[in-house]
Amino acid sequence: MSLPSPKMLAQLMVKSASWLGKSDQQTIKRICQDSIIAQVYSLVETFTRMIRQQGVNLLDDWLRSCRHCPSKLLQQFGRKIEYDYQAVRAAITSEWSNAQTEGQVTRLKLLKRQMYGRAKLDLLRQRILYRYDNTQIA
Repeated sequence: MSLPSPKMLAQLMVKSASWLGKSDQQTIKRICQDSIIAQVYSLVETFTRMIRQQGVNLLDDWLRSCRHCPSKLLQQFGRKIEYDYQAVRAAITSEWSNAQTEGQVTRLKLLKRQMYGRAKLDLLRQRILYRYDNTQIA
């Protein structure tokens, strides 16, 4: 049985265990046989739980664990969070999110990149607004 791509493995690692299918759970179990990956998976799982459940009380312990993790990338990620500690803490505890806005901006940039030099503003506008009713456009 071959392993999925690194991108697919990363997606599996951030999914909640209750959302994983049987084959995905077996894949996670298989890669966690390595002690370093098991430690990284544990830290990723704790981080996603902290974000989803607004568990800011776990942040300090999580950062301490990142410092001692053998993965250099996770150590670096932890240092970046420590650098913006107050902002991250506020983001975890806040009930507000700009995820919708960021998603729309990303979508707009993707459409602009796809159409660069190929169309004028009227076609770009039509592609951006294609999923909305005409009543919502005006």
